Amino acid sequence: MTLVTSSEMFQQVHEMVTASGAQTMENLAWLQAQMDSYFFITMQQEVGAVCNLAQGLGSLARNQRLTLADRAKTLILARQNQPGSLYDTLSTLKERDISYAEFTHSRSTIPGLEHGLEVQRFDFDRKEHREILEASEPEIPPTIREGIAQALAGRYPDFDHSEFDPLLRLLWLNNEEYVRISPANRVAQILWVLQQGNRLGGIFLDVEENERLSEAPETRVMFAVGNPPQRDFLLQTMEVFNRLAFGVQRAYCLTISNGVHPYFLGTFYVRHRDSGSLARGGELFERLKQELYNTQILSTASPTYREFVVNQVFTGEEASLVNAFAAFCHTTLALQDPVRFSYDEVLKTFHAHPDIALRLIGLFRIRFEPDLPGREQRYRRTLDTAGRFVDDYNTGHRATDEVRRSVFRLVLTLIRNTLKTNFYVPEKHALAFRLDPAYLSELVPEALAGLPQTPFRITFFFGRYGTGYHVGFSDIARGGWRTMIAHTPEEYLRAAGSLFRDTYLLAHSQHLKNKDVYQGGSKLVVVLDAVGMETQDLINQRLYKLQFGFVNAFLDIFVTQNGKARDPRVVDYYGEDEPIELGPEENLHDVMIEMIARQSLKRGYLLGIGLISSKRVGISHREYGVTATGILQFAEVTLAQLGIDMRCDPFSVKLTGGPNGELAGNALRLILERCPKARLKLILDGSGAIFDPEGMRHLELRQLLLSQSLDGFDPAALHPGGFILYRGVKRSDGLRELFKRVVSTGLGVEEQWVTADQFHREFGNLLCSVPTDLFIPAGGEPESIDDHNWQRFFREDGTPTTRAIVEGANGFISPEARSQLQRRGVVIIRDLSANKCGVISSSYEIIANLLLSEEEFLAHKERYVGDVLEILELRARDEARLIFRRHREAGGSLTYTEVSDAISRDINAHYARLFGFFQRHPELVGEQLFRRAILAHLPRMLREEPYSGRIGRLPAKCLYAILAAQIASSLVYRGDGEGDYQEMITGHLVRNLPE
Repeated sequence: MTLVTSSEMFQQVHEMVTASGAQTMENLAWLQAQMDSYFFITMQQEVGAVCNLAQGLGSLARNQRLTLADRAKTLILARQNQPGSLYDTLSTLKERDISYAEFTHSRSTIPGLEHGLEVQRFDFDRKEHREILEASEPEIPPTIREGIAQALAGRYPDFDHSEFDPLLRLLWLNNEEYVRISPANRVAQILWVLQQGNRLGGIFLDVEENERLSEAPETRVMFAVGNPPQRDFLLQTMEVFNRLAFGVQRAYCLTISNGVHPYFLGTFYVRHRDSGSLARGGELFERLKQELYNTQILSTASPTYREFVVNQVFTGEEASLVNAFAAFCHTTLALQDPVRFSYDEVLKTFHAHPDIALRLIGLFRIRFEPDLPGREQRYRRTLDTAGRFVDDYNTGHRATDEVRRSVFRLVLTLIRNTLKTNFYVPEKHALAFRLDPAYLSELVPEALAGLPQTPFRITFFFGRYGTGYHVGFSDIARGGWRTMIAHTPEEYLRAAGSLFRDTYLLAHSQHLKNKDVYQGGSKLVVVLDAVGMETQDLINQRLYKLQFGFVNAFLDIFVTQNGKARDPRVVDYYGEDEPIELGPEENLHDVMIEMIARQSLKRGYLLGIGLISSKRVGISHREYGVTATGILQFAEVTLAQLGIDMRCDPFSVKLTGGPNGELAGNALRLILERCPKARLKLILDGSGAIFDPEGMRHLELRQLLLSQSLDGFDPAALHPGGFILYRGVKRSDGLRELFKRVVSTGLGVEEQWVTADQFHREFGNLLCSVPTDLFIPAGGEPESIDDHNWQRFFREDGTPTTRAIVEGANGFISPEARSQLQRRGVVIIRDLSANKCGVISSSYEIIANLLLSEEEFLAHKERYVGDVLEILELRARDEARLIFRRHREAGGSLTYTEVSDAISRDINAHYARLFGFFQRHPELVGEQLFRRAILAHLPRMLREEPYSGRIGRLPAKCLYAILAAQIASSLVYRGDGEGDYQEMITGHLVRNLPE
């Protein structure tokens, strides 16, 4: 290499600068001729970037890229239009939130080079959701607004103009510059795409032939996704176009916020490399639709995507199905052996044999592809072949072969026992498989160890960022939707490994609790992969995406018409209506509760908004204290058995859960309202603990109810000897962390600071050591009292520090601890009885949704809720009295919690038999006696005209279930076993013996 002197270098630079002026003008003319006119519209605020491009165009012969602008919120690059150039750039931007992306290609090659020009623009100016929600009304120039409105009217006549201003406002608040500089037709197109996306469940695809003349035919692809997968979603979208042989000539992509989550709005101008037609409804269009929609389910982080989709072994949909197979096999086989059947090992089974995976996918397609001719014969033949193939699987590695045969056999079991699935619904955001629970009989006995009776239905859900099960123990079933959030890969795999068992047991517990209502018990439990989500906003976005996907997958298969799935793309082997109700639990926020109700109504589910409880048109558990109402009834009956009239007599009580909690706050409210002599000696919650040996002053406590935590209590109101421990008030003393402790000395309030050890020792000991007549666990972790600490509830002489426990919080005491405490004299009313009134209230909320309009319900809400509260108190008293009666009749040989379980099982057994009876004899529902029984189950308001005449609006199965529930509970709570048996015998003899 020949070196030049500095003077020679400057001379060369001078010559290049002199020559560049003319070359720059030539380049600018070339850009004007070869770049789409819209490029110059969008770049009108980037004159410097266009100048840099004209000056530096020739440098692309020597450099991979030319940076035209690089600011905090904007990056503009120029590159040669080569395969992988856009992919390469997007790969470097994975961690950045793109608000606007634009890619433009030149019509011809760059002068002197082999390839065309590609200009890539990225803006990083996403608005926070709160900014959009709290923004004031913008002043949109009338000329801009009117121009867009006219463009919509002319181009999209089916646009709903009642939504025009709200949608335009949303777009303006997110990207004012885009609306200002874009032609009216372009903004109109984006608004139409946004409206269609909203209408069609958060995903929309359409195509238009580009009306502008070009050298080759070009198709405009419009794609909208609500709450898209974050970070690399645009990269995945471009990979789909590339895999299906579409060349993207230009693209304009906006990501906006609607105040709750992001919304992706993309316009792509494409040409098919093989000149295939992308006409709407054609084969190529359907393939593109399937793959683009499938981006909502298939994660780019999945090894199946990286190894088999990118390399075109599987289609995107096939990869999603393989991942669903793997998740189902892992969550099922982990019951048998969580080590041998780890998720990695299960997934490796499919990856080691993609040919077998494709064979299983083929069998699945034959069973569920809509309108498939000769399905049954082909399915039987293919199933037999696949079964023999799996049975004969043998690579000579015995241990590995046993694992893989088990996995493949379970997939066959899944396919055979799936009664309906939404796999062939393109616009899905998640997969759903409604299973015949008979498949459980095919599992090894070890997998089912400890599981109670076989459920009525099992539904498996799979999404991009989570997995879930819905398990129900009767035809009509209700129970909460719980979402567990996993922040690390280990947390996710651990939760997934126990997901099915946890859901199964929770659903069965709910079934025992639901004995007083016409719905059996069920549970939907989901685990969300929130790995890498740094903020609560990002976690919520992913949470809402998963929940939105799962509820729509639920509706895909459970919305029916004449018993069959309404969507013709769902092949239905079950063929009956399935009334299933959900309730809010952990991580189901108000915004999602209202969304679920709207989606259910919009999509025509037979329960309408009654699919979900605790919504605006419903009964707020927090506002009305419905669960606490039942707890206080159980507490009143329990204390009466101990010789205490809690409304008149003095008694002492301690609680877990703070005054701001739904359960503890309302329990405290009711105690303060009804029990003037109650001495509240101890309350513990997440903010700390308050102890008062004489009982806290009622007036001070009232000021905290349902508004503040314990740390809001004024320590000056404590009696001498009382104190407050503050968990959240700390200070450092060298290397030691100290916690604040305030004590009432009788002369005033003394502030102390205790070490972490002292704090946790005292906090942990208070619950056991403070003596009270009554303990109400109304908050706290499950099994806070367990096999290791129950002994601490007894003094040295063996007497308990609390006489009675009424469990408000679910599972606060472990089964073994319950048993030990009761053997030693503590009365325990378990959670399945004590807190049952929450589910009873929700049941009556659903009945109101089915029989009253929203306007009627809201107009008469207070009366209706008052009627429901009467029923709650009655149901709680009925069971509480029966528990003590049966306990006496058993001579103490049964614990109170065993009696409680037996009552639930008795009622449920009657219910199951009666429900089947009324299904077989539907004509009985119309008879006067049975109609009276139905009305007796309803709140007082619905027993009166005009509402009593509406009971025929209830789905038939609901009528059978209401009759079954009313008669079953009456038989157990009010029946006389010997008398009922005598009546049955007498009736039998009268009918069958001649006179």
